[in-house]
Amino acid sequence: MEQKKTPIIDLFAGPGGLGEGFMSLKNEEGKSVFDIKLSIEKDINAHKTLTLRSFFRQFKKNNKDVPEDYYNVLKELDLSKREVLIEKMLDRYEEGKIARKEARLIELGSKNWPPKVVDKLIKEQLKGNRDWVLIGGPPCQAYSNVGRSRVGGIDRDDHRVYLYQEYLRIIKKHKPAIFVMENVKGLLSAKVDGERVFDWMKRDLRDGNNYTIHSFVKPVEKDSDFLIKSERYGVPQKRHRVILLGVRKDYKHNGDYLKEKEGVTLKSVIHNLPKVRSGLNRKFTHYHPSEVYKNGKPKRLYEKIDNTNDNWLNEMSQNINQIIDWGDLDLNGLSKGPKKIELGTGAEYIKATNLISKTHPLRDWFIDKRLKGVINHESRSHLSQDLMRYLFAGLYVEKYKRFPRLKDYAMHNKDLLPDHANVDSGKFADRFRVQVPNEPATTVTSHISKDGHYFIHYDTLQCRSLTVREAARIQTFPDNYLFRGSRTAQFHQVGNAVPPYLAYQIAQIVKKLVQ
Repeated sequence: MEQKKTPIIDLFAGPGGLGEGFMSLKNEEGKSVFDIKLSIEKDINAHKTLTLRSFFRQFKKNNKDVPEDYYNVLKELDLSKREVLIEKMLDRYEEGKIARKEARLIELGSKNWPPKVVDKLIKEQLKGNRDWVLIGGPPCQAYSNVGRSRVGGIDRDDHRVYLYQEYLRIIKKHKPAIFVMENVKGLLSAKVDGERVFDWMKRDLRDGNNYTIHSFVKPVEKDSDFLIKSERYGVPQKRHRVILLGVRKDYKHNGDYLKEKEGVTLKSVIHNLPKVRSGLNRKFTHYHPSEVYKNGKPKRLYEKIDNTNDNWLNEMSQNINQIIDWGDLDLNGLSKGPKKIELGTGAEYIKATNLISKTHPLRDWFIDKRLKGVINHESRSHLSQDLMRYLFAGLYVEKYKRFPRLKDYAMHNKDLLPDHANVDSGKFADRFRVQVPNEPATTVTSHISKDGHYFIHYDTLQCRSLTVREAARIQTFPDNYLFRGSRTAQFHQVGNAVPPYLAYQIAQIVKKLVQ
């Protein structure tokens, strides 16, 4: 007798990281253990990504072949044409209709989506099933330590603080057997009007005595026991997140926890991806004779520069010569000058093979042989001054095995310092951060969508920030997972997601509880 799939409702789904992990868990017949009935997301680009991935999963969850049309879509280089192809494909297949019904563009807590409408949707999808799982994480920016430092604490009126109450309302109304709630580390210390947010969250989530709240890593003795350090579980990233496991009173927690795995380095997951150079947009020409920035520095003036291989090689050569004059950094492979990179700045699809070591523990997780290449792998454009900063930072890491602080930039050349007003404040002393190759990466966040300064590639020959695909590899998204929208939107989605490989391990624990 075939075992029934456990239904899932995914709230605040983002591009689908948690859902991907749960849907990747298969039974002995190769079919999905779980079945996402409804995914709710308010961001239009993340919703588009979610819908396309749902289409892909409709085939996988029943062990059917994904149509070649899907791979043709992934290989389309033009973003606008690709969107047209995707919508036509979704129209053509029955699985497309199912995907659109599952992935819904909804802003929870908004006037346009009152509780009774959301409740009706959930009831329709659950069809009376009581043994289901709720997953998701209310928007977390209001709780993040960096966000709080910028705005001077948490505002009680910030609607994001109370969006978790919509999550809570759905728990109380629909009573899932299990819930999994993810949030940022800052939640543990966040306060509103002097009261710790985490204390009243736990109190609320217990819903009287209807649920017990557990950690995925150990028996709970203190709040920090809810923290999952992703690098301990095979994720190539030092991502630390609070993830709660809620178990309904008629279910029993079995004392099962995540099992630590051998560490995975950044280099091991991105080194074999095709090499691409940084893009160019503007070049510094001279200082303004009278205008200054808020910090008193003279204003820099720039001119547009064509993003050609020749211009890039010329800029890199000038930067290398200047570093030679400083005399204290080892140029290694750059001593003979920059090398032309045939792929230029990359593309939305690049045909390639051998994209990860054959013995890598995540090889089967990442690789799809039918893809025959890499998607979302195009570098962003930078100021010519940023190329100099990236080059310096990369060489500094190679020599000193740590990334430089702003004071280290200033010691070598004050022109390396950015023009930002807060450059002297000390708040963001590590504004330019090269990722160290032989360690897990630092946390990929949504800030990567604004600029790549925190996520500089360690390879000085490429001299650039990470691409969307590299960030996605760090987040453990499979290589056939397409992020839709502009490149900025793609970065934002990747940074906001739960690592699917971590979610897969969480799903294994949840499976034992519900089945």
